[in-house]
Amino acid sequence: MSLRLSTVILPYRRWHEGGRSAWTRAEELGFHAAYTYDHLSWRTFRDGPWFGAVPTLTAAAAATERLRLGTLVTSPNFRHPVTLAKELISLDDVSGGRITLGVGAGGTGFDATALGQEPWTPRERADRFAEFVALLDRLLTEDDVSYAGEFYSAHEARNIPGCVQRPRLPFAVAATGPRGLRLAARYGQAWVTTGDPRLFEDGTPEQSVQALRGQTRKLADACAASGRDVAELDKILLTGFTPDRGRPLESLDAFVDFAGRHQELGFTEIVLHWPIPDSDFAADQKVFERIALEAPAQLA
Repeated sequence: MSLRLSTVILPYRRWHEGGRSAWTRAEELGFHAAYTYDHLSWRTFRDGPWFGAVPTLTAAAAATERLRLGTLVTSPNFRHPVTLAKELISLDDVSGGRITLGVGAGGTGFDATALGQEPWTPRERADRFAEFVALLDRLLTEDDVSYAGEFYSAHEARNIPGCVQRPRLPFAVAATGPRGLRLAARYGQAWVTTGDPRLFEDGTPEQSVQALRGQTRKLADACAASGRDVAELDKILLTGFTPDRGRPLESLDAFVDFAGRHQELGFTEIVLHWPIPDSDFAADQKVFERIALEAPAQLA
């Protein structure tokens, strides 16, 4: 399978002041998909402009025709499955069936306390994530759902007419631990990783490749335990969080080398951050666009 290239566009610009143009340009460049982060605020962008993921994706759906769209990733930190399902069904309808839901357990950042709650423990995040994904799966595939769980409830939740994509829009499950990988194997149409965060500061690219190889093996084991062929899942690498950092975007050759090494591990999609000046995602826009236009043919 040819390696697909996608991008993630952070929602930090007003729609009519550069926000819209990034999404339309992503389609012109031939990216497979364009995603955005589903956060209330994020890291160094916390004290600057930051817009909501679902309205941004709705606007992007209206401004594009072919580009797949989605979140990388949505988490239970400030979302409830019942209201999220309604928004996703609406978004899938507006886009004509072009939405992918990236979904993860969430972390301990700003989203974790924005609603006034105490940060959840790793165990509680994992417990909530499992219930969140299972209920969301039902809400997006059944017309009428009632459910009473430990963390979430639904009472006669109606979701008619359902998703344009059947039986529902695809889930791209972000996971590296055993429980998350089991969720990916059971519910995912794709699996997402950013690599091993323990290697970001002091690791090497070679160590990162080895860690990712280990993650893909664990995914295969989780799929086998679920009676599923791991080849059924797309494997997505969200770049920018491995020891390589921004080096793959320094030139076309550098990216092709980086992407080829990860394609050999079984990755089917690589996601690049749309360049943001004066940030961790700074990159030469011309080089970035050359990669988008020329790299796919070299990785086919």
